[in-house]
Amino acid sequence: MLFLSPEEARSFLEAIRGDRLEALYTVALAIGLRPGEALGLRWQDVDLEAGSLRIQVALQRIDGKLVVDELKTHRSCRSLALPQFAITALQAHQSRQDVERKAAGERWVAQGLVFSTRLGRPLGQRNVIRCFRRTLKKAGIAHRRFYDLRHTCASLLLVQGVHPRVVMEILGHSQIGLTMNTYSHVVPQLQQDAARRMDSLFTGDDGDTDQD
Repeated sequence: MLFLSPEEARSFLEAIRGDRLEALYTVALAIGLRPGEALGLRWQDVDLEAGSLRIQVALQRIDGKLVVDELKTHRSCRSLALPQFAITALQAHQSRQDVERKAAGERWVAQGLVFSTRLGRPLGQRNVIRCFRRTLKKAGIAHRRFYDLRHTCASLLLVQGVHPRVVMEILGHSQIGLTMNTYSHVVPQLQQDAARRMDSLFTGDDGDTDQD
């Protein structure tokens, strides 16, 4: 499984600043959306004032056409809180899209999508992936999949000590076992952190002091 390290994630966010798809990549990284969920996101499901959004649909290709369809499982439907950097990116994106809508005039296809073409139509994953790869190259980051932004989100949350059940809810997993099995690569680091916390509790040593 490939994911971005904290340093790579920061470099990535810096590289996408001002990019037309900045908000798409930022949201995917911030809350671990599946590509179809991110591309199917509608403005009616986003509340920027409250700093939250609802995941209820996903963009899928059905009979050769891009269609926004309901999610297949109840667990995948969820409400998520947005970190401030994602809210800021969405606000800028909303303003940019308003400009594009006015420029398109009657050619604009009103589907209410947060992430769309310059004419309001759904974004195809292939085009998004091509742009994503160019952005990685600009940031000096080795090959990753667009889906790996989801893996990055989960990995970074777990390493920061966010409870696995919370991560499970954010990702829309059906069982906590699925979350922990998928992200088992972070378990050794979590165990080391648990050992340091136990040391700190009983010895008052946070493990960061220099030895003579």
